[in-house]
Amino acid sequence: MFLNAGNLAGRAVPRAFAKTLAFPAIRTLATVSPINPGSRGHKVVVIGGGSAGLAISHQLLHSGKFSQDDIAVVDPAEWHHYQPGWTLVAGGLKTKEELRRRLETLVDPKLKLYNVGVNAFAPEENSVSLSNGDKISYEQLVVAPGVSVDFGSVKGLPEALEDASSLVSSVYGFNYCDKVFRNVDQLKKGTAIFTQPAGVIKCAGAPQKVMWLALDHWKQAGLYKPQNVSESPIKITFATGLGGMFAVPKYSSVLEGFRKERGIEGLFQHDLVAVDGNTATFARPDGQEQVTRKFDLLHVVPKMGPHAFVKNSALANEAGYVDVDDGTTQHKKYPNVWSAGDASSLPTSKTAAAVTAEAPVLVRNLLLARDGKQPDAVYDGYTSCPLLTEYGKVLLAEFKYGGVPKETFGDLLGVDQAEPRRAFYHLKKSFFPWVYFNSMVKGTWGGPKGWIN
Repeated sequence: MFLNAGNLAGRAVPRAFAKTLAFPAIRTLATVSPINPGSRGHKVVVIGGGSAGLAISHQLLHSGKFSQDDIAVVDPAEWHHYQPGWTLVAGGLKTKEELRRRLETLVDPKLKLYNVGVNAFAPEENSVSLSNGDKISYEQLVVAPGVSVDFGSVKGLPEALEDASSLVSSVYGFNYCDKVFRNVDQLKKGTAIFTQPAGVIKCAGAPQKVMWLALDHWKQAGLYKPQNVSESPIKITFATGLGGMFAVPKYSSVLEGFRKERGIEGLFQHDLVAVDGNTATFARPDGQEQVTRKFDLLHVVPKMGPHAFVKNSALANEAGYVDVDDGTTQHKKYPNVWSAGDASSLPTSKTAAAVTAEAPVLVRNLLLARDGKQPDAVYDGYTSCPLLTEYGKVLLAEFKYGGVPKETFGDLLGVDQAEPRRAFYHLKKSFFPWVYFNSMVKGTWGGPKGWIN
């Protein structure tokens, strides 16, 4: 989701970018369409009003090929959240309230918003059953509802999160992301454990971002001494169900270096399965005995996966994700079905940045298919993770399929993005949230390609 400086030539940067982000001026609100038993069909139905759903539906609208209500968006949510910003909340840099908008204010009035959930898909008859029992039909279907965060995947976690007095938190929920910084600020001594599960999660760098910011906070408070951990009031452990720090070798080696330099204990292939009081229990691979650890602060990343209405449908692959071609985003069995974002089977990291590259490919190919032509746009797996490594610095990881780096500024300016930089920090903290609400969800931001349409 990155800025190509070449796209700024001759373009004035809006004054809002330089200000502390707050709620932007709200335009005329979209009318939330009621669900009526006789609802007509639509040329395109987009399931999901998140990053992917809104970007795709608005890019389709901007093509000029659709009239009022030709495109429908289906999502039961009242609020749309800029979830990449929750790590900023965890670091005390933002409030969670400034990173959300009412969904209906982000949907163009020319789109029809069904503010309800999905019950089931019927791809053989080109229809979708809604949670209130109604059906809508489509010519083309885009499935982009994101994934579900399963707090119940860790025994005892829901209760610990709800307990305001517990030092257990998670950045992966609106109700809990602000608890992270409160807990970090409250801890004065003891053992802090930061976890990451095995399996697919949204923004795989977030578990580390929270840890690096916490470490820097304690360092500045004199509670953590990276060069003399034995004398530090606070000790830090990173427990991950994975075998390394990051999936991309280039960035993983740098992050592993930081872990060692900063005195963080690494527990690899340790998958958190239970929380009981101040005890964390980890599963080990291949039937090895479980490991228990005492903690004074615990940051938990629960397991995630596809929503049941996707997983249990004819559209899903064996893992439960919408089964689409890695390049074209077109469904492998149903040619009028498409998917992007976290719900798709695209084998790349699940980030908002990935959506900026996926959406234009999906939109072009869907429009070609409507005209009876073969899809010709190809998604190369581009995704990104702006890794906060301390206050004021970000390691800007950008890569494509196969874990191959694809760095915007490396190609443009010859800089090594594996080196944390202050300029990247300002992108993460200020520019990305601004461009997200003012451009990306409106279908006019193309990530490394800059503004589109």
